Amino acid sequence: MAMLEIYAWREPDWSSLDLTGFDVEATDGVIGRIDKKTRDAPRDVLVVDTGTWLLGETVVLPVGVIQTIDLDEGRVFVDRTKDEIKDAPKFDERRFREDAFRNELGEHYGSMPRATSRSTARR
Repeated sequence: MAMLEIYAWREPDWSSLDLTGFDVEATDGVIGRIDKKTRDAPRDVLVVDTGTWLLGETVVLPVGVIQTIDLDEGRVFVDRTKDEIKDAPKFDERRFREDAFRNELGEHYGSMPRATSRSTARR
């Protein structure tokens, strides 16, 4: 996947949604909840509070990893495993908006093939 694609919404309608507070599920389990910092972040990333999964760490996910969104259940499904997310560049409040960090993040997620699709967005 090209780096630009990893920052592109798979469904254009999703870009207008406020996903703050939605749970985020990797292919192998729940990783956390979309943090309110997402509202202040660039519109092509999600900031996820991992809660107890990674001892309260925060991760940044480019929106291109979103596989589907269940609006009724308040869940975002991503096509990456927990290990792939855990191994991504670490969130840093001071630099997560910088081009250098975005490039690192894009290279990490863009170098992996997408998992097989779940069904499309559920409304």
